Amino acid sequence: MAQRNALGRGLGALIDDAGQEHTVNADSVNEIDINRIEVNPFQPRTNFDEEALNELANSIRQLGIIQPITVRKIDDRKFQLITGERRLRAAQIAGLNKIPAFVRFANDQEMLEMALVENIQREDLDAIEIAISYQRLIEECKLTQENLSDRVGKKRSTVSNYLRLLRLPAEIQLGIRDKKISMGHARALVNIENVKTQLKTYYRIIDEDLSVRKIEDITRDINIPKPEEQKDKVRLPEEYEQLKKHLSDHFIAKIDFKRNNKGSGKIVIPFKSDEDLERIMGIIDKMK
Repeated sequence: MAQRNALGRGLGALIDDAGQEHTVNADSVNEIDINRIEVNPFQPRTNFDEEALNELANSIRQLGIIQPITVRKIDDRKFQLITGERRLRAAQIAGLNKIPAFVRFANDQEMLEMALVENIQREDLDAIEIAISYQRLIEECKLTQENLSDRVGKKRSTVSNYLRLLRLPAEIQLGIRDKKISMGHARALVNIENVKTQLKTYYRIIDEDLSVRKIEDITRDINIPKPEEQKDKVRLPEEYEQLKKHLSDHFIAKIDFKRNNKGSGKIVIPFKSDEDLERIMGIIDKMK
């Protein structure tokens, strides 16, 4: 019976004087009152499966908390969650008063980075949550895509593919979050410039249960220029194409170059809404 009680206390059974709250030490495991912990305002995940939380709560009732959460100290009485919101929520459901936690010193940027990286590593975020989180890291932490790919341990092309999803209409982004279409479908839809055509193709995927390969073929056909369009189109030099791709990645928009045979032209930055225009203007302001 004594052994069962020790297991039921989880990690608390392994912490000296866990029942008494002494000075909270950084970089060590502490037992902290749950009601003294605030949620992480930088948490990138917004959806928590209620059934999965209840299953975790039942496990916690039996075995306690196996892996500590991570918090930062705000003042003498308050802490703010960095990682482990799912465990914290389940512990509250299980009726725990205290929870084992690592205390870290972290600023807002580090809070956002740690919450994002932890969830990505656990594959807890959907594709749009990842894309939004990547964008927040770039804008709020002033990271380049290359810096970001190093921080999260992903290829730069992978980061770029997620960011491109934010170009899609809100309706399609919601469909990705609700798992109506896959990441592969979404990547194909991004290559369609016309929003109405994007939405029409999106509903075809759902109604006809189209495969990613099929939608890639459809997208390719849509994007093949008509004979009269090919006649008027001036092929850009390779260095222009590279710059065009670089700017498209930077602004997360399909940048277009208009150039005549004499070499003069213009750069076009499209936007889909007033909010999208404000986002682009914010990027330009930072460049200044």
